[in-house]
Amino acid sequence: MVQDNTLGDNMDKSVTDFNVRLRTIRIRDLIIGVIISIILTGVLIIPFPFLDEDDMFMILFLLIAVLLYAWALRGTKGLGSNFEGLFKDDVKKEILYIFIINFLFACLFMFLISALDIIIGFGDPNWISMWDIDTVDIDSGALILDSVAAIIFAPIVEELTFRGVLFNRLKIRTGIVPAMIISSFLFAIGHDFGGITSAFLFGICMCILYLKTDNILIPMAVHFLNNVFATVVETSGIDIAMAQLPWIVPSLVITLIGTYLLAKYIIKETGNLKKQYS
Repeated sequence: MVQDNTLGDNMDKSVTDFNVRLRTIRIRDLIIGVIISIILTGVLIIPFPFLDEDDMFMILFLLIAVLLYAWALRGTKGLGSNFEGLFKDDVKKEILYIFIINFLFACLFMFLISALDIIIGFGDPNWISMWDIDTVDIDSGALILDSVAAIIFAPIVEELTFRGVLFNRLKIRTGIVPAMIISSFLFAIGHDFGGITSAFLFGICMCILYLKTDNILIPMAVHFLNNVFATVVETSGIDIAMAQLPWIVPSLVITLIGTYLLAKYIIKETGNLKKQYS
């Protein structure tokens, strides 16, 4: 595990180590970067009105954010070593494990509600299932743009922002556990209402992975896998099929097992990190 010896309040541009430079980026720098990204996005919309579409606006905003992070981390070394760290056997196993248990938990509430819906339907012949809904055609252009934003840009920007900056800076002032909670809560509130809880616990796991390895690419990899799989499941309708008979029973059992393993992982690893940094 890596001890954090970056206690200064200013981003140190003289630091050439990528991981250390990232830990020196201040929350003030982050806020300024967000403001600059919004302004530049708004300015580019004026000569290019097509960028004012919701999906294009978000992609442009995230792209500018990525470029600002690249500028802040320019001249550093060590990113290559971080990439090599992704392919260690134990790291690959943990990445896959964390992705699976978090994804299973994310499906839990949907399957619980579906099971309740089925039970009520058995007792009330007049009950209209919540799955009796009209299908909606998906615009292929919008789907591609959404996928680009969710799969490519979101893992990079969100991990750099919520773990690389917020978690790093907060843990200096509040300690590890409060920093995990605060940064993960801020990460979660940017998601749909139904996914806030799963996003919060996902954020906790990303903080744990990042703190254990000091390699921001590892939580990025989990985030990438999660968003790829979520996009495929949502667009294919597999989640709807798995939430109906006869699949609902095994689906519910598997997600409950995943929930138990997720809770066990968070409790165990948080305890280990508290001992390590106490």
